[in-house]
This record gives sequence, structure tokens and C-alpha cells, in this order.
Amino acid sequence: MSKLKIGVIISSTRPTRFGDVPAKWILEKANERPEIEAEIVDLRDFDLPFFDEMASNAWMPSQNPEAVRWQKKIGEFDGFIFVVAEYNRAVTGALKNALDQAYVEWNKKAFGAVGYGTVGAARAIENLRTIGIELQMVSTRSAVHIAGGDFFAVHPLGQQNKPMSDIEPSIGASTKDMLDQLIWWGNAAKAARG
Repeated sequence: MSKLKIGVIISSTRPTRFGDVPAKWILEKANERPEIEAEIVDLRDFDLPFFDEMASNAWMPSQNPEAVRWQKKIGEFDGFIFVVAEYNRAVTGALKNALDQAYVEWNKKAFGAVGYGTVGAARAIENLRTIGIELQMVSTRSAVHIAGGDFFAVHPLGQQNKPMSDIEPSIGASTKDMLDQLIWWGNAAKAARG
């Protein structure tokens, strides 16, 4: 079977975001797997308006050229790893808007998540999973939660600013589980899509 093409989506667009650090780390981990070919998809690279189409592209083609460009990009992938920040117990507004800008392109694809923050974006990942269900996606059971002491060890706010490799002993098992499940579900969904 051919490699799964996986988009690693950075969910925050803030200039001061931390998301680049875990995104580059999970990209490396995903690309170490022979079954995966992963690339970063940065929401900053898409000038998406707030969703303003007549309807979802499930019902009619989108009119905004940037939304269409986003849909084409998402359509290239067999699955996704969302690098998730948590804003007020949910996904970022930028990620929710990006999810809403496509529908058909998310269908029957698997996704995993890497969350970061004081609680490892646990509530945002749960929020993402419910959105994913509505978009006809399948979520991995496992996610990677960079939380508490691990988060403050690698984040500049914690004043340690250590490399991600320093916390791998505590998040390595969940990383392996998430990638194993992404490969399994990704291949199952890819076979079902034909």
C-alpha cells in the first residue's frame, strides 16, 4: 500500500504562538514512520475569510478563491494531525473557521491530535473530535497531551525552553499509540474511499 499523506495542521495563527515547536516535532516523528509522508499545513498561509458561503461545499461549490485553495490543499491528504492550542476550553477560532471552510475534503479521513498547554489542550481535542464526527472523520483514540510540567519545560513561559526531545520519555507512548492508530484508521479510510 502506498504511504499515507498526512497534513500536520497548526491550529493557531497568533504571532506569538508556540504551535510551531510541537508541529515540527510531530512532523519529524510522523516522517520516521515508513507508512507516512507528512507535511506541515500552516493556517497562516491561507487568508481564509470568516465562513460566508451560501452553504457548505457539501451542498454547493464555494465561491471564495481562498476557500477553494484551502479545500484543494486539504483534499491532497489521506489524514491529519492537528496541533491544537486550547482557547477557552475549545479549539481556536482560526481552526474552527478552517474546518468550516471545507466539508467534502474532510470526509472519510482519519485524524490525530497533539495538544499543548496547562491541561494539554484536552478539552479542545474533545471539541475537535465532536467537530470531526460531524465532518465524517474518524479520530484516533489516543492523542498527545503536552501538559503541566512537560509543557512548562519546553515552552518559553516556563523559562526552561528545553527541546521537545527532553519530554519524550513522558509522551512517547501516547505518540506511538496515536501514530499507530492514525496509520490503521488512515489505511482503512483510504481503502474505503477507493
